[in-house]
Amino acid sequence: MDAARARTLTALQSEIDGRGDRPFPQAILSLTGEWEQMALAGKDEAEIEGRLAAALAAARPRDSAAGRGLTGPHRGDLSVLHAEKDRPAAECSTGEQKALILNLVLAQAARLSRAISGPNPIVLLDEVAAHLDPLRRAALGDEISALGLQAFLTGTDESLFDSLKGRALGVRVDASGLVVMDD
Repeated sequence: MDAARARTLTALQSEIDGRGDRPFPQAILSLTGEWEQMALAGKDEAEIEGRLAAALAAARPRDSAAGRGLTGPHRGDLSVLHAEKDRPAAECSTGEQKALILNLVLAQAARLSRAISGPNPIVLLDEVAAHLDPLRRAALGDEISALGLQAFLTGTDESLFDSLKGRALGVRVDASGLVVMDD
């Protein structure tokens, strides 16, 4: 698991690094877990497994007392740094956080869309346009179109989807079901 997380992080960071000319902020990703950090540092999987087994065995009394696992790879997390501001995502504004996570989602969708081993992803974005300025809303439409993926975007304000008119099917929900909106 730790090696898979490390490989995924490396691939996702590479994808993000290649997306520098877009209007979404660049992110620097890291993993907080001890086991993932060892995998990223190139430690042998057998060594990591041995250390993890020893740590889990040593933690049994504490885990039992707590009624949950306090040690292990499940304790690791993804850490995101806003590259331009050199600031953790948790300390950024809500708008910056949304733009950072959107860049991660788009990078992952782009990465997965090129994978030979699986089908193209379907992107589901709920109320995403409401959190973006007009430039980023338009860029989101451009990104989704460029990826050639099937995407579903929801929202309560039709005007937030103006940049998609003519290149996406807009529908609204009413009492009778889905109604196609005018282009």
